[in-house]
Amino acid sequence: MKSSQTAANPSSKIQRVGVVGGGQLAWMMGAAARRLGIELVVQTPQANDPATVIAADTILAAIDDVNATAELATRSDVITFENEFVDLDGLQTIEGKGVLFQPSLSSLAPLLDKYVQRCYLQDLGLPTPRFWEWDCGQDLPIDFPFVIKVRRHGYDGQGTFVVKDRESFDSICVKLKGVALLVEEFVPFERELAVIAARSANGEMAIYPIVETQQENQVCRLAIAPARISLEIEAEAEAIARTLLNSLQAVGVFGIELFLTADNQLLVNEIAPRTHNSGHFTIDACKTSQFEQHLRAVCQLPLGNCDLISAGAVMVNLLGYESAESDYLEKRKQLAQIEGAFVHWYGKKVSRPGRKLGHVTVLLDEEALDRGRSPAEAIAQTIESIWNAN
Repeated sequence: MKSSQTAANPSSKIQRVGVVGGGQLAWMMGAAARRLGIELVVQTPQANDPATVIAADTILAAIDDVNATAELATRSDVITFENEFVDLDGLQTIEGKGVLFQPSLSSLAPLLDKYVQRCYLQDLGLPTPRFWEWDCGQDLPIDFPFVIKVRRHGYDGQGTFVVKDRESFDSICVKLKGVALLVEEFVPFERELAVIAARSANGEMAIYPIVETQQENQVCRLAIAPARISLEIEAEAEAIARTLLNSLQAVGVFGIELFLTADNQLLVNEIAPRTHNSGHFTIDACKTSQFEQHLRAVCQLPLGNCDLISAGAVMVNLLGYESAESDYLEKRKQLAQIEGAFVHWYGKKVSRPGRKLGHVTVLLDEEALDRGRSPAEAIAQTIESIWNAN
């Protein structure tokens, strides 16, 4: 396999990166790949998935199709991941034949199951909400309110349930009967934060400015960079990222979601072993985007500069609000008229409620940043009023 040559000779130049997954995260790697002179080969189920338009080559197959990933390896120098919906056991059989995965399968293994991930964080001494392994047949270890999470394959709020009372609990139990679950305490956090961090194979680390995120129905609504937090909290968040990525021997960009409580305690919520929604602002607001950074890490290139090129930025997701087939061109034109706005449209043909269809990033100046969160939130409201208008 082509990848075995790269694994045996890590100094050889990586020219083709295989990407398992063809959604918007892979699509956003496209521009970065062109700048670096790298070709992307994508494994994705549908011919109209976003990344097919930027790929040099495409394998149409399910994300967890190991045979397709073996074929991907013959067309690539290294394989990376756009999402976590993979067959890890199956992939280990082809990794044993010399295929180079970045991040490695061993660094993914503690993270794909949310309960196993929490246990891993606990073993590292990193702070998390209290949690329990649970299924619907057991007695509850905690009083209302609490959070139930599906242990595998949850994303964008799917598989996460805030349970406030017995009625909602009974309804969720019917839906999730027989599914492996994680139960955790409900954290009345003051803010949600995220760290986007990259690590290279030689241990070089790059960390972006910490961002504040706001969720709606467990889906990211917006991200504000940089988060208005103390230097102590910033240092603690960065230390969590360093501890985690070094322990995993991670290669690539990882997203780390955090809760900040009213008494200034940081708790690790979840880890994503890939580029992350809370880092989309980096495309327009940083010297090196998270997507270029990820490719730099997996291609054994020096990591780029994470600094902001403006005082700050706000990123707002364009979430589907109806079931329809539309490119919303007129609304996108209106959004582009906002001063300092960069509109990113993922090219999805079908909208449904809550689906991520694109995002808008607006750069902030020092004056806006000095006024706290209100300017960013006002910009977000303007974007959402245009986007959600009938």
